[in-house]
Amino acid sequence: MKKIVQTHNAPAPIGPYNQAVFAGNTLYISGQIAIDPKTGDLNTEDLEEETVQVLENLKAILTEAGLSLENVVKTSIFISDMNNFSKINEVYSRYFESENAPARETVEVANLPKFVNVEISAIAVKF
Repeated sequence: MKKIVQTHNAPAPIGPYNQAVFAGNTLYISGQIAIDPKTGDLNTEDLEEETVQVLENLKAILTEAGLSLENVVKTSIFISDMNNFSKINEVYSRYFESENAPARETVEVANLPKFVNVEISAIAVKF
């Protein structure tokens, strides 16, 4: 049975999908971009701030689901320019320590929603 997870502390979906869905003990979090949930504005002027906003949006959804970043077992990072990888990775490493970091892939794509620079989705498990 699936359970929908929604919070006002992360951006509302911009299409026909939910912020996250529990299937059993596994939480599937939709790709998050740097929309400030309080204002609805995009935060893309600074790549580091953009990445922080994306990860804070993920954290807000995890919190609503009763989980934390430690429950994340897999992330997918989509970036518009692989030259930005090191800056994004530096911010990402503040949220996930190497010893307990989730599995992940990072993929360069032609475009992302609203032409942002980074989008991250995640899978978390309730242990």
